[in-house]
Amino acid sequence: MNLTPDSKVLVQGITQPIGSYHASRMKAYGTNVVAGVSAGQGGREVSGIPVFDLVDEALRHTGSVDAAIIFVESYQVLDAALEAIDAGIPQVILVTGAIPPLDVVHLLRKAQATKTIILGPSSSGIIVPEKILLGTQETEFYTPGPVGLISRADVLTYEVALALTQAKLGQSIGVNLGSEPIAGSSFRQWLQILATDESTKAIVLVDQSGGGNHQATARYIAEVIDKPVVVYIAGRYTPMDQQLSDTSAQVAAQLSVPVTRSSSAQDKVRVFKEAKIPVAERPSQIPDLLKKALKNKD
Repeated sequence: MNLTPDSKVLVQGITQPIGSYHASRMKAYGTNVVAGVSAGQGGREVSGIPVFDLVDEALRHTGSVDAAIIFVESYQVLDAALEAIDAGIPQVILVTGAIPPLDVVHLLRKAQATKTIILGPSSSGIIVPEKILLGTQETEFYTPGPVGLISRADVLTYEVALALTQAKLGQSIGVNLGSEPIAGSSFRQWLQILATDESTKAIVLVDQSGGGNHQATARYIAEVIDKPVVVYIAGRYTPMDQQLSDTSAQVAAQLSVPVTRSSSAQDKVRVFKEAKIPVAERPSQIPDLLKKALKNKD
């Protein structure tokens, strides 16, 4: 992946209040937001960004685009994302959450067939500090450096980024996979990307209870990744029947069945420790573990 200030970015749902706000933020950060799409709003401008009715129409004006950021309503996301994929956009970030699960499954099958990278649902996107912002990441917590940060958590991501920044361990990239159970990208996919990224010297994973594939992730790190990796799992002290990825899921669990032990934070910690991967007890411990891992690597 080669994200630079020259990478072209398209914002779908740009005339939505949240879309226009974050399109302006991205542009102010230096992101090359070349166009927006909002059906029925073509011909307008948002913060100097031209708006089109269709993705194909926008690309006829801008040429090929490197990433699309989607802010449309949840029931419109599938159509918007398929429109971006069909137009050949290689990376799609779904800021919108609460997308119907069958829509997400349909979208991910299409993305797999076309080798499109999907982040989300409920993703705050990607930041390459002081270079490019794709999504809603809070920029003040990040500073340039050698650490790749991949997270499934929400605001906790910023606490980890701040801890790294204060320890003078800047970030090569910050990636938020989204906090919902069905996610477009996996830790393993991004580990593979960062493994070959020359600017990334070490990697931090921030996970939480819920979801799966932690066994495969731990095995992949142990067998394939030769860069230092430190893991933090949120929610390890949360009662078992509340260990789900968001508030609505926790409420649903109280009315139905508790989360399985196989996806609990405690089980994830055990799996990573058994694979000899450093696991932080708290976010403030991550920098020390990272420095130790980097020293051992050297």
